[in-house]
Amino acid sequence: MRIVLSNIGTYGDTNPLIALALEMKRRGHVPVMALPAVYEPKIRPLGLEFHAVRPDIDPTNTVLVKMVYDIKNGTEYGLRDFLFPVLRQTYSDLLDAATKPERADLLLLGELNYAGPLVAEMTGIPWASYVLAPLSFFSAFDPPVLPPYPRLARVDKVVPGFGRVIRRVARFVSRKWPEPIYELRRELGLPKGANPLFDAKHSPSLVLALFSRVLGVEQNDWPEHTLITGFCYYDADAGNQALPANLEKFLAAGEPPVVFTLGSAAVLAAGEFYEVSAKAAIRLGIRAVLLIGTDPRNQLKTALPETVCVADYAPYSELFKRAAMVVHQGGVGTTAQCLRAGKSMLIMPFSHDQPDNARRMKRLKVARVIQRGSYTPWRVARRLKAMLANPLLAQRAESVGKQLASEDGVRAACNALEELYETTYKPA
Repeated sequence: MRIVLSNIGTYGDTNPLIALALEMKRRGHVPVMALPAVYEPKIRPLGLEFHAVRPDIDPTNTVLVKMVYDIKNGTEYGLRDFLFPVLRQTYSDLLDAATKPERADLLLLGELNYAGPLVAEMTGIPWASYVLAPLSFFSAFDPPVLPPYPRLARVDKVVPGFGRVIRRVARFVSRKWPEPIYELRRELGLPKGANPLFDAKHSPSLVLALFSRVLGVEQNDWPEHTLITGFCYYDADAGNQALPANLEKFLAAGEPPVVFTLGSAAVLAAGEFYEVSAKAAIRLGIRAVLLIGTDPRNQLKTALPETVCVADYAPYSELFKRAAMVVHQGGVGTTAQCLRAGKSMLIMPFSHDQPDNARRMKRLKVARVIQRGSYTPWRVARRLKAMLANPLLAQRAESVGKQLASEDGVRAACNALEELYETTYKPA
């Protein structure tokens, strides 16, 4: 089968697709990666076919990243100022990837590729969709934390059924956002259709929830044909899984450190996170690793002792298993790798799914949460000291890690895609 896998987002959005593509290739299929051009150097060395899809993502455009991570208006900015202005180009690029040099048999689309369902509708190519976190379903029965209104989720504990109000609030606030999608549908001769932000982004045939049940379980108002597969892990750099030499040397020289990281997107809007983290580690007298990315603004001004190691990047799967615990932003990819490694977490959420993921980790009793406004050296040091001294937190995280070891999200997802193709859409 020739299958086009497409989304527009960060490495956290893209890495699960790479994991699926590599497994589909191993099974003898032809995966085609339709992604922003910035990912091409990471995809081509893996022997995967690549087609660029606009908009491209400029990792140096920290102004855009900061806008997208605005806790009140970030999602609107991301759609209105980044995705929707080039929606027609996205449609054209994905149409080419799906039909040239030959027609695809199946599409697998992420929720940020709003042109994807239109391509499927216009070409008749069957499609599946995927989500990475429970927030994407906006369930009334498992109310999400909405970044601009975090306290609403708590009300559901006191007022049963308030989750329906939360869902209505989300739909009302965003009611005008999808107009560019409706306009393109009119140009293509298509009816208005269902709400593209909540309903039409989910395939009517197969929705892959690429997360573990420890993060969220099926709800009555989830889309039909939804399958929770488990997490799909991939974090190599163009296939390279090795730790940087200086980091490997540091890890081998002493006790497991606390790792401070902001994933692949929030790291571009880090603010004082790394300065505060370094000062907290020094205050507490612990070994620490700071993954600061490539943004020059994240370079440390604080003089660092030998107990603090700084690196641009490291594969989480190799680093976290050698850590004492992890401080991070709550992105689902980072969270999944922490769970997999069996490590407790201190989460400082930014926006999007991160506040909701943070609450779920707190509820799972493997994490504590600290808000960005409270992230100061003495508060962080105090939190870390208490967490590192709490054996129950570490034991609970280790137990969840063992539970995840029995899950194989990549295998489950690829099996479902093959079954969709074989049983429903395979040509005669």
